[in-house]
Amino acid sequence: MKRITDLRTVWPHEANDFTKWLAEDANLEELGNAVDIDIDLEERESSVGNFSVDLFATETGSGRKIIIENQLEDTNHDHLGKLITYASGKGAEVIIWIVKRARDEHRQAIEWLNQHTDSNIGFFLVEIELWQINDSLLAPKFNVVEKPNDWAKAMKSIEGMSETDRLKLEFWQAFNDQMGSNPAFQKEFNLRKPQPQHWYDLSLGTSAYYVSININTQKKKIDAGLYIPNDKEVFHKLQQHKDTFEQTIGKDIVFHDAGKSSRILLYHSINIKDRAKWSEAANWLFETALKFKRTVKEID
Repeated sequence: MKRITDLRTVWPHEANDFTKWLAEDANLEELGNAVDIDIDLEERESSVGNFSVDLFATETGSGRKIIIENQLEDTNHDHLGKLITYASGKGAEVIIWIVKRARDEHRQAIEWLNQHTDSNIGFFLVEIELWQINDSLLAPKFNVVEKPNDWAKAMKSIEGMSETDRLKLEFWQAFNDQMGSNPAFQKEFNLRKPQPQHWYDLSLGTSAYYVSININTQKKKIDAGLYIPNDKEVFHKLQQHKDTFEQTIGKDIVFHDAGKSSRILLYHSINIKDRAKWSEAANWLFETALKFKRTVKEID
């Protein structure tokens, strides 16, 4: 096994070679696994005034804006300044800086930014390595050297949360704890960062749709199903398989066609305010999400 130390022997030009390579679905997925975010590419070399950021993307489900800036060398002040400029210009909430080597002063700068921004903003500093075994294909490895201190930020922001939002956050934290020790869940889905919101999204490896699981504290219901962001053609295609959905998931399945987005979902009555019901709710959400995933795979 050998490490390729000169990255430019593989990617001579950052924009034309490395950024183009990173924009491929499989490589973005690898980066997403490293930073624990599902990344959907929007645009390569995306304009920011007279400049352009290497990759502009969004997070699956939440729609949070992501910028990715690449540097096949040691970090420098110039790229740090660009990173902040691009983040501002794009209104980004997730900022990822990929480099060959992170210098100590820039690691400290990213750490400082994470400590002094609110819980909606996150900076990631990622080193990329390239390895090869004999004449095998080159294997990239993303090493996250600085990331948001989510726990500290959650504690800092929890003071201003409403009682309902705090309940939602605690439910999803409990959901993660339960599913984190569930091998079946780990095989099918990736855990997401808990947020004080009613939804929790699970990627299916496509930008066309994903599984969304939700809680409703007022109506004492939970639901799980497919969320199609903005593609009526996909929704109507799936709707043609209504019989298949009803056979595999249940007769009470609902096809909901809204303005831009559409949903195919199943409801279940349960009171999330009753903490004793949380384990039951988590299992139902996972099992139903898995049924949707398998049904869609069967249809495809």
